Amino acid sequence: MSVEVVCAGVLVADTFVPPLPRLPAAGELMATGDFWHDSGGCAANTATCLGKLGVRAGVVGKVGRDASGNFVEQDLKVKGVDTSGLRRSERLGTSETVILPVSGDDRRYIHTFGANADFRVEDISREQVAGAEVFYVGGYLILPSFDPGAFRELLAFTRGRGVRTVLDVVVTQGGGAWEALAAVLPEVDFITPNDYEAQLLTGEREPRAQAEYLLRAGCGTAIITQGEKGALLARPGQVLELPAFPLPVVDGSGAGDAFAAGLIAGLLRGWELGECLRLASAVGASACTKLGCTTGVFTRSQAEDFLRAHPPAK
Repeated sequence: MSVEVVCAGVLVADTFVPPLPRLPAAGELMATGDFWHDSGGCAANTATCLGKLGVRAGVVGKVGRDASGNFVEQDLKVKGVDTSGLRRSERLGTSETVILPVSGDDRRYIHTFGANADFRVEDISREQVAGAEVFYVGGYLILPSFDPGAFRELLAFTRGRGVRTVLDVVVTQGGGAWEALAAVLPEVDFITPNDYEAQLLTGEREPRAQAEYLLRAGCGTAIITQGEKGALLARPGQVLELPAFPLPVVDGSGAGDAFAAGLIAGLLRGWELGECLRLASAVGASACTKLGCTTGVFTRSQAEDFLRAHPPAK
């Protein structure tokens, strides 16, 4: 099927453990509710959220030739996501993560990176991307086989076809991240790091300074998400700040991916940036209300009802 958005990047088979009162001691058996198995990773989560918002989306990424890869593909198909861009690694298994939420504490992750390490720019069909309205890439800075030069050329090709580009990053401690990002930023329309990632990349502590740093490096619009503190959007000549919406937090997994989906959905509707930011923030907050990355994410009608019930402050 034709898609409005191509979501490329990290794909994972996720296992969520229900929120624990504490981590078990060595040798202790702790009983809990049922585990939750789901397709995950930036590309899968964003595509799934877009589907809930009424947007046709497809994924491009790599899984292994194994049962977990089969699960990710079938689960995405059930969710209405186009998987024609899914590739299989011949040498690595599917990436998997176990998520351990602890009440009153941050989540713990146990992760194997798997086939994401085998995903290359050359695995992305230019024909598919050129036929979309938005090209989203999630997890760029943790895709070791993604060549920055080839990626920049693909982004330039994409923008030359009138397709808007949205880049989400996952940043880990270590060198080289800024250089890899700076190489492609001039071809990026929107970048959406959280404030911690932005600090690691820019060295700046304040979201406004972080956004200005990214703008000077060439991106069109920088959006810094700040969890319970809200979000900041900056582009040349304009800065918007929005507080977080007051929704209960059960599991924060996937909130950034849901935020990106809300932003893209607003752009596709032709909304002003302020309204796009409100939709993104509402959808991102909804992801936190249930266990799993996309389980609690608003549908299109739910998001619209929520925004009507929470109008902008005068």
